[in-house]
This record gives sequence, C-alpha cells and structure tokens, in this order.
Amino acid sequence: VARLKERIAGPPPQLDALLRELSVRLPPRREFLRWIKASHGSALKLVPIEQVLFFHADDKYTRVVTVEGESLIRKPIRELIDELDPEQFWQIHRSTVVNAEAIADVTRDSVGRIRVKVKGASDSLEVSRSFAHLFRQMSHRCHRCEADFRSQAEPGSNRARLSLA
Repeated sequence: VARLKERIAGPPPQLDALLRELSVRLPPRREFLRWIKASHGSALKLVPIEQVLFFHADDKYTRVVTVEGESLIRKPIRELIDELDPEQFWQIHRSTVVNAEAIADVTRDSVGRIRVKVKGASDSLEVSRSFAHLFRQMSHRCHRCEADFRSQAEPGSNRARLSLA
C-alpha cells in the first residue's frame, strides 16, 4: 500500500519526459505591444495599448486615438499590425486598425458602405470593401444593428470576422 501511495503522489516519469519534449517543440509564446510611445505636441506620451480606440494612418504618421485624445507615432500601419494582438485589434481598412473592445455599433449607410462607431470617439470609421466580407451575416437593409460581436479572427491575423446576431 505504501508503494502505491508513493506512485500516485507524483506524476508518472513518462509524463515528465513527454511534457519536456512538448515544451521544446512548441514555438515560444509571442509577445504583443503593451505600450505605445506617442508624440503629443512636444511631449512623448506612453499610452497603454488597452486605452487605444483605433489607429489611423495619416501620411508619414499614424494617429493613435484614445478617449483622452489623439497622439502620433512614426510607424506605418503595416509594421504596427504585426506587433498588435490579433484578437484585440482588427484591421478594417488598409489605413485603419480598431480595438475590437471599443466597437459600439456597426451600420450601413444609404449606399451600403459599412461604418463602425467607436465608443468614446465622435467619428465613425469606414470599413473598406476588401474587409467588408468580414462582417458577414449583416443584412443589407440593416441601418442600425444591436450586435453581439464574437471574434472569429483567424489565428495570427488582425482581420476582423464578426458575426452579427
């Protein structure tokens, strides 16, 4: 009985070896941006990534929009998107990446273009035609939808896949 209790107390030796082998084979966990270093006038500001509502490319700069205001960074959207968590930030236009948690409303205008209203921002963001298919199951007649957003982003992709229920 004592030997059985001893064997049950710890994991089997084969399991330890298997876990070590798996940990070696798994790719290292990817770290995403946690802070944005942005210019706000003449000052440099550290913005926690959770506070960012959206990023929008403007010429040589990218606007970082938060509830508190706007700042600028000198990093193109193409580079920035690789550093953002694809489950949190979705690209909806070649020049716009939105924080999925900040989406308040998705609507279609009179000519059928999809627009995203962001919590805490006065303007709405246009979804380009190349990303419009990602907002599937949305009725063409829908002008204002009460939406249940469920992220269906492809692993490693910042492209939004929304199901509107």
